[in-house]
Amino acid sequence: MIRHIKTAKASNGGGSDAAVTKAVETLLAKVESGGDKAVRELSVQFDKFDRESYRLSKEEISTAVNSLTKQEREDLDFAQDQIRRFAQAQKDSLKDLEIETIPGVVLGHRNVPVQNVGCYVPGGKYPLLASAHMTVLTARVAGCERVITCAPPFKGQISNKIVAAQALAGADEIYSLGGVQAIAAMAYGTETIQPVDMLAGPGNAYVAEAKRLLFGKVGIDLFAGPTETLVIADDSVDGEIVATDLLGQAEHGANSPAVLITNSEKLARDTLSEIDRLLKILPTSAIASQAWAEFGEIILCDTLEEMVAEADRVASEHVQVMTGDPDYFLKNMTNYGALFLGARTNVAFGDKVIGTNHTLPTNKAARYTGGLWVGKFLKTCTYQRIETDEASALIGGYTSRLCIMEGFAGHAEQANLRVRRYGGRNIPYAEAAAPVKA
Repeated sequence: MIRHIKTAKASNGGGSDAAVTKAVETLLAKVESGGDKAVRELSVQFDKFDRESYRLSKEEISTAVNSLTKQEREDLDFAQDQIRRFAQAQKDSLKDLEIETIPGVVLGHRNVPVQNVGCYVPGGKYPLLASAHMTVLTARVAGCERVITCAPPFKGQISNKIVAAQALAGADEIYSLGGVQAIAAMAYGTETIQPVDMLAGPGNAYVAEAKRLLFGKVGIDLFAGPTETLVIADDSVDGEIVATDLLGQAEHGANSPAVLITNSEKLARDTLSEIDRLLKILPTSAIASQAWAEFGEIILCDTLEEMVAEADRVASEHVQVMTGDPDYFLKNMTNYGALFLGARTNVAFGDKVIGTNHTLPTNKAARYTGGLWVGKFLKTCTYQRIETDEASALIGGYTSRLCIMEGFAGHAEQANLRVRRYGGRNIPYAEAAAPVKA
């Protein structure tokens, strides 16, 4: 039986806010029609940041990289090495394909990189330089020809640490530009910014809505909402570690869901007590406490099967498994953004350094998609080739009859022409080719 020890008071729902949509539509239209002038006006309005050009010079980028301490540079290099290594392994697992399906008929596919990619790195409450690794670096490994990146200024200044991460990840162009104006500039292009084919990277509700509205004009990585975390735990761990891992993600925002699924009522109660204790000393408790109060849940199950079913129903962005047999959930769960198996790892490792990508599906999108990975920057494009007259006539005969079944006479004639030329048969115009008798 499934019971709730704590129930969330609110739900993100997954839909878009009408007021946000209207505001973003207005901003997008302003940039589309106004170009660089509109981008500058909006940057001044929202970020109090005014420049002739928002593209950073080589000197500014060098200054940002050189501003890192020796330890900061080593830490960034280590993180990017891990992310690059895993992304490269993912790419290496993708193979181009060519097969002769019947004599003379060759089919294949190629994995072709998206040419122009725009990566957004958020920097509002926190300068999320890790997002530079996850987007820019992954696109680079995929082989994208041009990778540009935008990040807002931080407290009215160029965000040097983000810029350093963007540069070290391999960005071709770096812009100190945030919000909807950055997304619009990359998608539509301006007098000085060439448009991109795809947008990637997380952001606030306005950035996320801009990407949603622009989908179709450009590709996007995925629809992203507030950070979510789910901890699945049993009595093999204690309340302190569970509470720490729930609050560690709840600090992202006041609307960040943090959920515990457990088969131990004692652990559930201990976790509640530990959360109360930790919220008194956590520096970001103002945000985390609101998130826990409004969006926190504790679900008590009797069996492992119930725990799996509940976890798949929640379909969380991050799923941390701390049980006696974490691999049971790896084998049986189907809906999750990323799994963190065992108490030795945690979501923060994945957010910052371990190598898997931290741009993941939210709002139950894990039911139908995974997160950002090197394959998102690749287009799997098919091709076909017919190498013999006999194969062309054979395929042509089947195509002719199937097209006439559907009422497509013009399609049928494409096939009939090949049957006439390569098969030497006289097929009446816009009629089905009769089968060849053995």
